[in-house]
Amino acid sequence: MSKMKNTCPAALLPAVLTLMVGAHAEDAPTALDTLVVEATEQPAPQTQYVAPSTVITDYEAEGINYTTVEDLVRYEPSLIIRRRYIGDSNGVVGIRGSNMFQTARALVYADGLPLHYLLETRWNGAPRWGLVAADEMQSAEVIYGPFSAEYSGNAMGGVINITTKQPTQRTFHAEAAFMLQDYDDYGADDTYTGHREFLSYGDRFDDVSLYLFHNHLDNDGQPQSFRSRAVTAPVGGETVVTGAISGLDSVGNDVVWVGDTGSARTVTDLTKLKVGYDFGEWSSRFTLAFENRDWETRPDNYLRDATGNPIWSGAAVFAGQRFTINPSHFAVSDQNRQTVLLGLGLEGPLAATGWMLDANMSWHDVMKDETRSSDRNPSDPAYTTDGSVTDYGDTGWLTLDLKARNERFMGRDDLNLLVGYHFDHYSLAIDNYDSADYTSGAKTARTTSTGGETRTHALFAQLGWDFIPHWDVALGARYERWETIDGYYYRYNTMTFNDFADRSETGISPKFSLGFDPDGPWHFRYSLAKAYRFPIVEELYHNANSILGTTIANATLDPEVGVHHNLSIEREIPRGFARVNLYHERIKDAIWSQTDVTSVPTVTTFLPVDEVTTSGVELVVQQDRVFEVPLDVRFNVAYTDSEVTKNDADPSVEGNVFPRMPKWRANLLGTWHVSPKLDTSLGLRYASDSYGNLDNSDKVDQVYGAQDKYLFVDVKANYQVTPAAKIALGIDNLTDEVAFVAHPWPQRTFYVQGSVDF
Repeated sequence: MSKMKNTCPAALLPAVLTLMVGAHAEDAPTALDTLVVEATEQPAPQTQYVAPSTVITDYEAEGINYTTVEDLVRYEPSLIIRRRYIGDSNGVVGIRGSNMFQTARALVYADGLPLHYLLETRWNGAPRWGLVAADEMQSAEVIYGPFSAEYSGNAMGGVINITTKQPTQRTFHAEAAFMLQDYDDYGADDTYTGHREFLSYGDRFDDVSLYLFHNHLDNDGQPQSFRSRAVTAPVGGETVVTGAISGLDSVGNDVVWVGDTGSARTVTDLTKLKVGYDFGEWSSRFTLAFENRDWETRPDNYLRDATGNPIWSGAAVFAGQRFTINPSHFAVSDQNRQTVLLGLGLEGPLAATGWMLDANMSWHDVMKDETRSSDRNPSDPAYTTDGSVTDYGDTGWLTLDLKARNERFMGRDDLNLLVGYHFDHYSLAIDNYDSADYTSGAKTARTTSTGGETRTHALFAQLGWDFIPHWDVALGARYERWETIDGYYYRYNTMTFNDFADRSETGISPKFSLGFDPDGPWHFRYSLAKAYRFPIVEELYHNANSILGTTIANATLDPEVGVHHNLSIEREIPRGFARVNLYHERIKDAIWSQTDVTSVPTVTTFLPVDEVTTSGVELVVQQDRVFEVPLDVRFNVAYTDSEVTKNDADPSVEGNVFPRMPKWRANLLGTWHVSPKLDTSLGLRYASDSYGNLDNSDKVDQVYGAQDKYLFVDVKANYQVTPAAKIALGIDNLTDEVAFVAHPWPQRTFYVQGSVDF
């Protein structure tokens, strides 16, 4: 199938209509569980004045098969989370015109504390979802675009604000889940299982609230990488093998597939304590979270000789095609990461001034992040304990946010003002070692060291004015001073030591929004914003070697500069709304990992794409009790056209579709309240195919490395056994569709879940 067919995902539309005109069932909706927790009180988001947003509550999310918190927002408009398997630490997020590998363009907060990982990008830049448990979430708001001055240009795609629960009375909650996936593709054919346990205690003592929990997840996911080798004509002397698989790679080259990385085994433990203290009209928040994550790969070798023994290296022939076996493709690897997050928050009125203050401080520290890898597979006759160790040193961040708002600025009901200050300090340090005994983590000889720091100070203000009846305007600006500090790249084998000069940049980002709310159900808003997205440490300083060649960082990168437009047209409908958003953005110096064809030899690096232009339209419909039947529906569909409009480094890619940007995305989540005790839900997730390469050369579908279209069908049933006990059964990817997002998406997965409050 050819790429990028501009076909509307019409398959979803009949499903929506079917749900909306479905047969009558009992009129009584499912009764809500007795609430023993409530959302941590937060200021009303100022962004509701200037940017489109959607909100999903924990009650609405009950129709989703979830194991981790990112699952709960996967049906939201114009949003994709690449959660490749349960427990995936690389669950990168893409929103609107920012693809899933442009991770520095999406901000994620939990109770005002940052989860976004503005140290690395691409697959390593996923938010630290594991610091929030799915059972902890009360609601999640998705804000689209950088239209509010309170957020940096890292909100070019959008912002996910998670609000978590805080107890109002004593409660114990226990939950357990079991997951099972049958996976069959290439040479992998196995059943992968996992389980999750959650136990929490909450209480309130007068003005003090306490919430303590532990979340444990142990899961085996399907293989994430499949190993291929280029083929040539035999020359004689090769070993004849069986078990290989002939095929094509994503760009159409003939290859043989020789193995995979084996089960993606992940074990995570999250322990978290939250304490709230109210004094007068003020409230304070304390959060302490510790996550321990273990991950391992044990590759599978498909190749066998005439006697059935595995072949680990050398030249081989399969089906008349010659190839060379790379023994490192079967190397094993183990990673342990330990992370701590400390958060402090304070909120309250400044006497009788009319001002409300909200302050948040966060400290995130990677206490340990060590990966131990062998050079060869332990079953390889040539195996020794030689290998390598990668160790993250001084890595983490410190942030501070101070916001003050006045809903009656200057004593006027028609004016409101938000002002604030932001500070962040990010640090990344990575050391690589040769190891004579990787199993013990021996650091025999350091090979490279790379890292550096960034720091940002920002001031912002946003004024809202209801200047005449039915009309309002918001004017804002954000000033940022960004600095790089102590960047370095050391290569000990060549005694090459590069220290990069510190540098600084400043930017002022104006914001404008005009709203019209006539009498009646219609609402209109146009928003315009400029945004600066400053480079992060990996893009500047993280140098490494790639199997495709040398990959280097770029310490001279300029900030991305975007101009963003959004026109929102919304109509209220009974118990819901229908909204159309038209959006357009033009990003200059878009940072992307690409190959500079003007360099000899070619070098893969973080180079700016001179200009990327994206236009799109999205339809969002949400309604409870559709046609007065006990059916709740959340539906959205988006069309996005993202194009490289200028690229001096390689003009041949001008006019190409920007990578990982499907033309169409659509989601449906419908819940039928069968009875006060039973809910059934249907979810559909659709994306058209896209490209992974800037040159759009990857045109082959249904292979490892492709960016496939998919339509995943998910179902779930929740049953309230007693007021305190609930069970749930669910299936993701009911039709067992095979699709790749470079790596494989999960195939049909079963869920069994039970919970009890006591």
